[in-house]
Amino acid sequence: MLNETDVKIIRELAAQVAEIAALPVQEEKRELWRRLNALQPERPMVMIDQVCWNEMNIDDELTLRCTDPECRDYETFLRRTLYQWKHFPVDMVVEPYIRVRKAIYNSGFGIEVHEETAVTDPTNDVVGHKYENQFQTEDDLEKIRELKVTYDPAETERRLEVAHVLFDGLLEVRAWGADPYLSLWDPISTWMGVENALYALVDRPDYMHRLLTRMTNGYLSLLDQLESQGLLCGQQSLIHCTGAYTTELPKPGYNPEKPRTQDLWMFGLAQMFSTVSPEMFQEFEVDYTSRICERFGLVYYGCCDPLDSKMDQVRMIPHVRKVSMSPWVNEEHGAAVIGSDFVYSRKPNPAFVAPDHFNPDQIRADLTRTRDICNKYGCPLEYILKDISTVHYEPQRLTEWGQIAMEVAGA
Repeated sequence: MLNETDVKIIRELAAQVAEIAALPVQEEKRELWRRLNALQPERPMVMIDQVCWNEMNIDDELTLRCTDPECRDYETFLRRTLYQWKHFPVDMVVEPYIRVRKAIYNSGFGIEVHEETAVTDPTNDVVGHKYENQFQTEDDLEKIRELKVTYDPAETERRLEVAHVLFDGLLEVRAWGADPYLSLWDPISTWMGVENALYALVDRPDYMHRLLTRMTNGYLSLLDQLESQGLLCGQQSLIHCTGAYTTELPKPGYNPEKPRTQDLWMFGLAQMFSTVSPEMFQEFEVDYTSRICERFGLVYYGCCDPLDSKMDQVRMIPHVRKVSMSPWVNEEHGAAVIGSDFVYSRKPNPAFVAPDHFNPDQIRADLTRTRDICNKYGCPLEYILKDISTVHYEPQRLTEWGQIAMEVAGA
């Protein structure tokens, strides 16, 4: 039984979100994202995501007041949505619905991560990691188990009943299936440690191929299970921190009761491959992730990995539409090799909002340089400020960054 006070808190917040979601600007922003994703942008788009929320609580705007854990999760989402809309909305879209995750369980590969962590700020969930290498012998490969999906319809129904009590009459309640994230190298980095894994590519390439084959086959089996059971999510509004609105998805024959992988976006990345050669990138990442990406309608590729020197290989990955251009790329070269073929998904350096002394002129010059380079080469452009570990406990820095970015984008 839900606490009446909790229900009142949630419904008051939901009413505010619903009012914002009804504004005409939300559809205007969706259309701008559609144009960008069709490679016919009206202007560059701007997003701020992966925020250091532990530093954001101005005037108790983010202070949770609910007591029930489920209500507190909803409260967190609603308060952060309202906070971002007030302080740094840029090109975010506030939707008139609430997603309720279906009770889908994935057995995983069966590897328990063994690590040491280093903490600099106990209020921040960004920590350092030192991982133990658990893949050193042939027998270690047997640790990788088959992925198995199970579904609990009764728990899903219970979650939906709670959501209907909290949101009916204010926000639409949507049951939300799996939105897959299927990186090969992010898990391997936690199973082996980055340095050990990179050495293994040189010293034991056949071993790493066998490891990758097991993982890729496992992911493909996972997709088969999700698809056959109708457990994939509906139409995405975000893909890896960027707007996913498009007229190209879902594909013809779409059934909302049983979405297919081809109706969805996927994103891929191999961040620890920043220093490997293009040839090694193709052999140990592209050849495997392509088997996954070919099943999806559209693909966003890359994250912090610099891809300006690897675009020949990125082009081999099926259905890529957006390519990340991290803070470590040569921007001019990246724009030249991307041209008008993909969205140039620029990741401005989050270090610019982190130093002791905030420098707005530095931010404006950085964003302007990107815009001018993309104009020169005809690149559809988006700015995605993410991985924000700190703003030096000065939340207004994100507000100012957002204002500058929207000015540079011509909003």
